Amino acid sequence: MFKRIIDFHLGEWKVDRWRKPLLLRGARQVGKTHAVRRLGTQFEHFVEINFELLKEAIEIFDKDLVPERILRALSLLVKKPIIPGKTLLFLDEAQQAPQAIIALRYFYEELPELHVIAAGSLLEFAIEKVGVPVGRISMLYMYPMSFMEYLVATGSKMLAHEILQHPIGVAMGEPIHSMILDKVGEYLSIGGMPESVARWVETKDPARALQVLQEIASTYEQDFDKYSRKAQVKYLEILFRQMPQFVGKEFSYSQIHGEYRKRELAPALQLLERANIVHPIRYSSAQGIPIGADLDFDLFKIIYLDVALAQSILGSDISIWFLKPLEGLENRRDVAEAFVGQELLCYANPHNKAGLYFWKRREKNSSAEVDYLHQENQNILPIEVKSGHGNTLRSLRLFLESHKKSSHGIRFSALDYSVHESLDSRPLYAVASLAHEQQKEALKALVSS
Repeated sequence: MFKRIIDFHLGEWKVDRWRKPLLLRGARQVGKTHAVRRLGTQFEHFVEINFELLKEAIEIFDKDLVPERILRALSLLVKKPIIPGKTLLFLDEAQQAPQAIIALRYFYEELPELHVIAAGSLLEFAIEKVGVPVGRISMLYMYPMSFMEYLVATGSKMLAHEILQHPIGVAMGEPIHSMILDKVGEYLSIGGMPESVARWVETKDPARALQVLQEIASTYEQDFDKYSRKAQVKYLEILFRQMPQFVGKEFSYSQIHGEYRKRELAPALQLLERANIVHPIRYSSAQGIPIGADLDFDLFKIIYLDVALAQSILGSDISIWFLKPLEGLENRRDVAEAFVGQELLCYANPHNKAGLYFWKRREKNSSAEVDYLHQENQNILPIEVKSGHGNTLRSLRLFLESHKKSSHGIRFSALDYSVHESLDSRPLYAVASLAHEQQKEALKALVSS
């Protein structure tokens, strides 16, 4: 399977002398299991316990949480040695065994030399019930493949390397700029779900990749009854199928077609967020650090975990991304905005739950709105996403006028790199230029191997 950004962080965790048991968090089918199995090849022994397949293993943790007894019992169950310092123990689908999450604390306290990772497609719901051993575990967050990862996976590592090392403000120039924009169009159709990318790499048939995305959507729907009450399932299905059409727009429950009330839909939306299927973009006044310190939780937008998955749910025509990507970007600003949001999450600090924020002028009869906010040290930078070659930046300029501590704004569009006064213009493919410092190291490793 493809090399991923997470490989770097897992490698760092493996050799960290202050290592703690690790929770690997993220939505279903973003590649968590494959990433841990790749890490497992670096150990003398690798033991994978899937609690959905090995129900007997759940009973081992239910008896008590004594680490030595647990390891001995697991070793006998799978007929493999579990030796601290030589074995990677992988507890997959850990939501099926909440006691295993609690046990991570005792692994840390009594067997700190043991390498142990827990993951699961619905792990967030188990964590909500039992909590996490604060100060006793580490966490890493995974998302679908970023555009940089996609370039490497599809044989365009040199383009990825060029983007990462390219100086800000200096034009990429033709024909390379257009070549990479074509790859952006390709990514908007195929997306970053690893199985979809694998099918595309193998067949070069977008219809085959689309079929995978539709299957993934069905899998997500089949999960609904696993983490919701029976009466909530219909609301989950309604939101899941209708919300992609509101991507990039301020969300209101009244937009959902049918006679539904906020008190019915809001809990269902929270469940989709907890399952990492959707990500909210919350309003912030951006008047202080950190950005998330001043939020209005009733004012938000939504993006899906994967831009191509959202389009497949809507049944959108994806051919334009292959045939005329620039025309597609001109007409589908919502897709471009979702793409940038997805990229910002992929390149955020992998050890913390990332948040997305936007700003709007709240005076009556004002339509000024900035798509995203990015914190750079003590500076809050407004980000505008322009689908094509649009140059209208009224909202960004109004933000800078009302936020004197913000030094400049960033525009992501189909235009080449340029810097003019307080406007830093970057191509859509250059969101990785805003990567967290730890992700920059991971990206360098990704394109240099």
